[in-house]
Amino acid sequence: MTYRLSVDSLPSGDDACLASLLERAVTHACKELEAGRLHALSIARERDDLDGLKAHAERMVDGAECIVVLGAGGSSLAGQALAALRDDASERLVFLDNIDPETWQRLWSHHTPGSLRFLTVSKSGGTAETMAQLLLALDAMESAGLDARSWLTAVTEPGARPLRELAEAHNAPVIDHPADVGGRFSALSVSGLLPAVLAGLDPTAVRQGAEVVLDDFLGNGSGSAPARAAHMAVAHERAGIGVQVLLAYADRLAPLARWWVQLWGESLGKDGKGSTPVAARGANDQHSQLQLWRDGTRRHMVTVLGTDPGSDTSAMTTARDDLSYLHGHTLGDLFRAERDATVDSLASVGVPVRQLICERADEHTMGALFAHFMIETILAAHMIGVDPFGQPAVEDGKQRTRETLWATAP
Repeated sequence: MTYRLSVDSLPSGDDACLASLLERAVTHACKELEAGRLHALSIARERDDLDGLKAHAERMVDGAECIVVLGAGGSSLAGQALAALRDDASERLVFLDNIDPETWQRLWSHHTPGSLRFLTVSKSGGTAETMAQLLLALDAMESAGLDARSWLTAVTEPGARPLRELAEAHNAPVIDHPADVGGRFSALSVSGLLPAVLAGLDPTAVRQGAEVVLDDFLGNGSGSAPARAAHMAVAHERAGIGVQVLLAYADRLAPLARWWVQLWGESLGKDGKGSTPVAARGANDQHSQLQLWRDGTRRHMVTVLGTDPGSDTSAMTTARDDLSYLHGHTLGDLFRAERDATVDSLASVGVPVRQLICERADEHTMGALFAHFMIETILAAHMIGVDPFGQPAVEDGKQRTRETLWATAP
């Protein structure tokens, strides 16, 4: 396996009823997979589309100094998580997933229009933030005399969509987003994998990693890692846990935690149910949040996500008595010691804690983690009795935004 899951003991109130809920959730998910209705996961077995993504990437990078990914939420976060695996990705791949005007202006102050390429991703084809950015980009690039065919690539689902119609009106390429794969569940589809290819990563390895987890789930059911994780999360939430913390103990995995926040929050936060997801980064956030997790209100469950030893620094040397505990150790030694100490400290006072330790942070691992968290989330949703798909509260906010802008139109 690409990762190891260490699950803490379940709360004393855990009972056969919860185990039955888990079995039913697992059975339902397996049937959905076999019937082809969970394409977000079964896409892990597909390879036919990957050569096309590589061809699009080759076309986009030709002559480009910077590739800008326009997209919000699930149209951006998985790509960011994958791009973080490459040290040099940030030099040529920029994710503009927010509409802060100052950030937008900074892009144009640092790059000439001719050096930019834009990948615009919106499954619905009408995301307000993404469409606003695209409209501004069209104006700026056209003012510079640039043909959209040379700088714009759009990703959206089939049908009459504003993004598709705008791109086609400018003769720009449009890539189909699978209509049966929701945005926050789209990590293994084009919205996650095309940015990965642009970053120089192997999309086949991503899907292979996900396929390993999918096979484990289908083969072992409630004994699989995602099912055991869902069991623990729901059991502790029934016992009063209201905050789920994903503590990424590796800088390369920190963007994955932000992706997971949307996945967990939008999928489970319905009908007065769900828990609040929090992304944290070790060891840094121990100086700001560990005090609360350990000694504050008992509402937190912590998942520590880390990697096995990899590259490291040389050993530290010092003759000072007050720093002697560092002598002879590397940064990796200190990093792992703090990770293990954090787990032990939380467990010692009864804070629910579990560990996901990966062999390494690479494409295979990232695919496995995408699949793990998606399966865990789907199972947890069914166990608490909510639909993991759809986001009615988000749609309400979008409608109110449109109404406000219509009412204040210049």
